[in-house]
Amino acid sequence: MQRSIFTLLLFVSASLCFAQQNQKKPNIILIITDDQGYGDLGSTGNPHINTPTLDAFAAESVHFTNFYVSPVCAPTRASLMTGRYSLRTGVRDTYNGGAMMASSEITIAELLKSKDYTTGLFGKWHLGDNYPMRPSDQGFDESVMHLSGGMGQVGDITTYYQGDRSYFDPVLWHNNQQERYEGYCSDIFAEEAINFIEKNKDKPFFTYLAFNAPHTPLQVPDEYYQKYKDIDPSAGFDEDGKPFYPMSENDKEDARKVYAMVENIDDNLKKLFRKLVELEIEDNTIVIFMTDNGPQQQRYVDGLKGKKGSTFQGGIRAPFFIRYPDGFAGNQEINALSAHLDVLPTLADLVGFEVPQDRRIDGQSLLPYITGEKENAGNKSYFAYWNRKYPELYENISIQKGGWKLVGNTGHNSDIEAFELYDLSRDPYEENNLSASNSAKALELKSELDEIYQELINEENLITPPLIQVGNKAENPIILNRNDASGERGIWAQEDIFGYWKVAIEPGLYDIKFKFVKPVPSKGKMTLETGNRANIEIDQSTQPVDILVMKGVKLDKIEGELLPFYTVEGKRYFPFWVELEKIE
Repeated sequence: MQRSIFTLLLFVSASLCFAQQNQKKPNIILIITDDQGYGDLGSTGNPHINTPTLDAFAAESVHFTNFYVSPVCAPTRASLMTGRYSLRTGVRDTYNGGAMMASSEITIAELLKSKDYTTGLFGKWHLGDNYPMRPSDQGFDESVMHLSGGMGQVGDITTYYQGDRSYFDPVLWHNNQQERYEGYCSDIFAEEAINFIEKNKDKPFFTYLAFNAPHTPLQVPDEYYQKYKDIDPSAGFDEDGKPFYPMSENDKEDARKVYAMVENIDDNLKKLFRKLVELEIEDNTIVIFMTDNGPQQQRYVDGLKGKKGSTFQGGIRAPFFIRYPDGFAGNQEINALSAHLDVLPTLADLVGFEVPQDRRIDGQSLLPYITGEKENAGNKSYFAYWNRKYPELYENISIQKGGWKLVGNTGHNSDIEAFELYDLSRDPYEENNLSASNSAKALELKSELDEIYQELINEENLITPPLIQVGNKAENPIILNRNDASGERGIWAQEDIFGYWKVAIEPGLYDIKFKFVKPVPSKGKMTLETGNRANIEIDQSTQPVDILVMKGVKLDKIEGELLPFYTVEGKRYFPFWVELEKIE
């Protein structure tokens, strides 16, 4: 009898082992939207917006109600992909050459590929547009994307000149090659993601669907705008007891367009979720929905203070829903402190890949909260900052821990009373500054903030920023765009501004094109400085031109600055983009 039971147990154990070995790994769909604030959902209390798909998804999911991201988009995306504070990865800004992630970073996509996942990105990358920082260099098998921080922005060279139609019928980058698409951008990205899922339904896949909406420019199909054109987005909040910040007429009109753009996303996600059901893979698919920062414009944010760019709650608190029917029960809310840093370790726990051991991973798995093994975050803290170009000590910087939050919007040597201290458990809207009455708690948090700040600004990838590889066969020709240009702060579409690109050049002969924002006067001097070499050519054209060409330019092997400028009649022009093709 004992032998029979033992044999049966062995059989059951072997059967379970076999089933686990042969069970298909869960698919993963990570959805992130751009500049959609905490209040831009019906499920977070907005009475004006129509998001039935996302509201239903939220009800079926585990909702982390105390979830945080970075104040702006590129840092959020770097942390999301790596589980590390963005400064560790080299990402410090959204442009100014600060949105390039070091190629030595290990992404979710690379880790999943090591477990035989097929990986695809659809939408916004914003972590470097050139080799070796593109999605294809960082673990993605398939990509359909725009460049830089947004369509219609200066770095996205194929849509910038489309103006108020930049979101429609765009030229995008499919596996690093330009390709024209028809339709509205959110529809295109969702459709390409659905096609990818259908193509890879029989093997584990990772789909990163990163909508660029509702980021500016606020462009949306008219059928969606018509639904919101007559609403007052500021109405209906007098009785809820939460702060509501005044909206200008421009804010109201922007809100109407944003709500229309979000409803379009909601409709596209309805198609995606239906496809999962149709393919019978819904239960074995982990789906995550989140946003990248607060709203760019003032509108309903569920009473939170601040908006995009701010380290107040309205700038960094974001919705986060995760659903996995085969893995855990949904329809639950968890209030533990959590952040974008935690997504990679959570997926590691769910899928079974190893978190990198050779570097600091700042995130922690959220699975113990989902399963009930942990109830609160304990000593976990979360640091946030944002400034143009480089971090500034105590300027737009914060840390939160144990329900307390310290915010710095002051000078580098300010007394503790100049900071703001909030007890978020009692004051979620950051209205009552307690720094003077509880200076001991403020000093305690400031000490940890100082420690994290000093550690991060001394990270190697920040001290030695990533370099764009020029002349490498992986990308030849290569186009350098303004989003990744360094130099003066705030390089955008200006003509007379000092700028350059940080590059590593392979020696050889190059044909080089310089494209300008608009035609420049003729008979000027085009100069290209690289290392200790300056190549100069006099423009021989008789009419203004927007492209100048240098043929057969010898470039030496350097790691440094590629600095182009055109001068004529005492004025200097910085190129809009530069194309370099190594010919030998």
